[in-house]
Amino acid sequence: MATDPASVLELPKPRWVSDDVAMLYDMAARFLTEEIAPKYEEFEKAEIFDRASWRKAGENGLLCASMPEEYGGSGGTFAHESAIIEAISHVGVDGFGIALHNSIVAPYILHYGSEEQKKKWLPRMASGELIGAIAMTEPGAGSDLQGVKTRAERDGNHYRINGSKTFITNGQLANLIIVVTKTDPARGAKGTSLIVVETDEVTGFERGRNLDKIGLKSNDTSELFFNDVRVPTSNLLGHDEGQGFVQLMQQLPQERLQIGTTAIAMAERALALTIDYVKDRKAFGKAIIDFQNTQFTLAELKTETTVGRVFYNNCVERHINGGLDPVTASMAKYWLSDLQGKVVDQCLQLFGGYGYMNEYPIARMYRDARVQRIYGGTNEIMKLLIGRSL
Repeated sequence: MATDPASVLELPKPRWVSDDVAMLYDMAARFLTEEIAPKYEEFEKAEIFDRASWRKAGENGLLCASMPEEYGGSGGTFAHESAIIEAISHVGVDGFGIALHNSIVAPYILHYGSEEQKKKWLPRMASGELIGAIAMTEPGAGSDLQGVKTRAERDGNHYRINGSKTFITNGQLANLIIVVTKTDPARGAKGTSLIVVETDEVTGFERGRNLDKIGLKSNDTSELFFNDVRVPTSNLLGHDEGQGFVQLMQQLPQERLQIGTTAIAMAERALALTIDYVKDRKAFGKAIIDFQNTQFTLAELKTETTVGRVFYNNCVERHINGGLDPVTASMAKYWLSDLQGKVVDQCLQLFGGYGYMNEYPIARMYRDARVQRIYGGTNEIMKLLIGRSL
């Protein structure tokens, strides 16, 4: 019987995993196994998901789980989002971009949107009609959000947006994009604003190529171009211009914790798959698990992953209670994604030559894991932020 990634560490259930969170995890894992996994190879080859999968995810309650019911969501918390993200990584369909849609894009609208904006956009995000993206990164400004050059100029009761973005997750499919812009370049960070663009409602918006990545092939990642894109001034998030940088800083802890979710869940899956493999695979007349080197390697990895899971669980509990500070979120992002890379790499080694073959899941995990140390702010930036707290 295959080892279950969800129980490979044999830890007690944390307090934040209530019965309904556990039920959501089971439901998500079942849906992803039955509906997404059989088509995942097609999505990997096409380098994009289909809209039908997003719609089905919405129908099954996997979109906007933490949004209030009055806006079409399920009324949950980040605990529910964590359950969905963990199911994605445990099943092994990591390219499904619903985590960003759910726990990064939708919260900006919930926290900073007007009542009219929330009623207009969130129910359609919950159904999968609207697919969300956030356009932060630019060709000349990666982790440096203060260096954004995209400009939004007022033109009567509209903004005219000009600029380009790159490395945008969900970029080919997204039809609701939160654009990080400068409404007053002279004010630096204080001149930054977040403006929502419904791509089906505007002219001048262009999608560049679907970028050719090392991993996460099935997740469309794109260049975006805004050429005199006119949107109503009512699409501004927040009451006034210039609030964008503060809004970004307030939401980044959840984004960074979410990266930690994927990291710890993938590490658990790598362990589960590797334990099964080394028990079954034989060399020199005995199972690979019987070699002391194998036992010591897996003992170390299981110990470190257990430490990571306990830390992660603590971060989620603090976040749900409103107490996850940016420094600790940065620790979670950098340390857990580093751990993910180490676990996957050493697990691949135990697969030997087969680990390097694409037909084995560990090979894909090796490719998919690498970007975790880059997006959401590089791990070097995380250490810089932590260092400032000393």
